[in-house]
Amino acid sequence: MTLLELTVVILVLLTLITILFFGANAWKNGSDRVLCILNLQSVQKGVRSYANLNGRNPGETVPGLQSEVIGLGRFVEAMPSCPGRGSYTTSGDIIPALGSLYLECSLSGAGAHEPVNVEDW
Repeated sequence: MTLLELTVVILVLLTLITILFFGANAWKNGSDRVLCILNLQSVQKGVRSYANLNGRNPGETVPGLQSEVIGLGRFVEAMPSCPGRGSYTTSGDIIPALGSLYLECSLSGAGAHEPVNVEDW
């Protein structure tokens, strides 16, 4: 085996490893996005469940809404954390209108960590 052949083999292996790392990074970003959207959905469904069980309508103000929905023994056991290292903000003590989210991720710009359709949440 010559030095030239060895160099070509090493270059091919490095190219394949580079492609693997790019693919793994894209897969990780996609899975982070999906987990973040699932977090948003579970909190949204918790808020809707709270509103339905307590006779509250969208747009009403409920003091301490977050603590009524999120907490041990509540609709969502703990405040979720974004897997992509973003942060979540709530819409405060107001029950959101249909089609609006109660919890939003700081990484929701440009289609990342942002659900496409929330009408049925």
